[in-house]
Amino acid sequence: MTRERLYLFDTTLRDGQQTQGVQFSTDEKLTIARALDSLGIDHIEGGWPGANPTDSAFFDAAPQTRATMTAFGMTKRNGMSAENDDVLAAVLNANTPAVCLVGKTHDFHVETALGITLAENTDNIAKSVAHLVAQGREAIFDAEHFFDGYKANPDYALRAIRAAYDAGARWIALCDTNGGTLPADVGRITAAVIAAGIPGDHLGIHTHNDTENAVACALAAVDAGARQIQGTLNGLGERCGNANLTTLIPILLLKEPYASRFETGVPPEALENLTRISRMLDEILNRVPQKQAAFVGASAFAHKAGLHASAIAKDPTTYEHIDPARVGNTRIIPMSNQAGQSNLRERLTGMGLAVDRADPALGRILDRIKTREAEGYSYDTAQASFELLAREELGQLPEFFDVKRYRVTVERRKNKYDKMISLSEAVVVVKVDGEKLLSVSESMDETGSDRGPVNALSKALSKDLGRYSAHLEDLRLVDFKVRITQGGTEAVTRVIIDSEDGQGRRWSTVGVSANIVDASFEALLDAIKWKLIRDVA
Repeated sequence: MTRERLYLFDTTLRDGQQTQGVQFSTDEKLTIARALDSLGIDHIEGGWPGANPTDSAFFDAAPQTRATMTAFGMTKRNGMSAENDDVLAAVLNANTPAVCLVGKTHDFHVETALGITLAENTDNIAKSVAHLVAQGREAIFDAEHFFDGYKANPDYALRAIRAAYDAGARWIALCDTNGGTLPADVGRITAAVIAAGIPGDHLGIHTHNDTENAVACALAAVDAGARQIQGTLNGLGERCGNANLTTLIPILLLKEPYASRFETGVPPEALENLTRISRMLDEILNRVPQKQAAFVGASAFAHKAGLHASAIAKDPTTYEHIDPARVGNTRIIPMSNQAGQSNLRERLTGMGLAVDRADPALGRILDRIKTREAEGYSYDTAQASFELLAREELGQLPEFFDVKRYRVTVERRKNKYDKMISLSEAVVVVKVDGEKLLSVSESMDETGSDRGPVNALSKALSKDLGRYSAHLEDLRLVDFKVRITQGGTEAVTRVIIDSEDGQGRRWSTVGVSANIVDASFEALLDAIKWKLIRDVA
């Protein structure tokens, strides 16, 4: 059976940049564009040239891509011709083969927000699209607030998109701009648009996630006949985000009826890079990846319950809807006080630690986990600390160094500019290969900013570990989480540290103490030991 072509339109570089707290540099946009192209996206919307310096600079340096590079803008302003509108001219001057223009299709917005007549708005749409086509560009029209507009005045909403289609628009993207439309209505209205004469192979869908239905709404539109999907990597976007392409792409390629019915530009080998690309974006944004994200999250294939792990060991399909390797992810068997020996042996095997079913160390490991979790530890996410605990009980934990003592001081004082600053200093004494080594480090970074006592400890500890120091040069702390467990006079502090190295490995460690610095130091020590096991042992 011949499969229909379904087109993917990425708006990460434009819509994604509207996410609160997100501001891409030009170089970052170039990196993301290359990653999107390697994935097999059909259109990459690079931004709005002329609207800000970063977007303009991106188009000046835009990479050569297989994907169709697309500039974004708005329809011409009322009272002037498309040829004389300088805002529209700036978009065309980006010289992209495709241009996406947004225009109003909801009568309320036309009359209230724009303050013009419905006829004037329709004329602006038609003449703007016709101008793009006359310039030899692929024209895409984003029908803003279309679903709300259709519910309020279906005749006008259809008239507005018909103006764009008749003027030569290749794609009409139906936009659920405020994210409030539910999947059933998206499907019904998309089908009505096709019945009214706009072919499905010219229709796109652009949804927002304000009701956690963006992906479902996009699929509903495809089910109704739309053949282009607009979305963003990791669901970036204004408010609650846009339709998440890192969820939609594997659904389209791996789930029925989509896998058999449609083909996209994403080949199976590119799909295997999806998790890496998703995490690359989070790294650029300097944020921690969402563990529960479908397909690409660190917990997407994590099996905590003992019953589940036992079944997984026999056949992974018992609790996994796909093979995690197909999207570049991995299976995790977390350890916790709910764990049984099935979880434990499966997890140890994954670490390369083959343990006989009758080995008494298994029982000791489980007992230690349960005792330590009662004290406030958590090994659900701190898999590296769990491995160290297990290796210790199995007699397979190398002793790289021994910490004899450490001290941290925090000083609050005025600098030479008469501004109050804080500064931490750490002193660490370790014994390596029979020799005592003392290191001192401050928490001030190269910009003159204080990075805190944990940073000072990390720098001091890794500064001089003898022959091991070279292995820690690419180690960095990427996240630091603190939780107060229990309460009152019995309260203790749990610290989780996420670390990363130059080889792209990422691991988590845990420390617990009544003192936050001590808990941090314990987690830090585990992070270093885990890396040395990988690089030295």
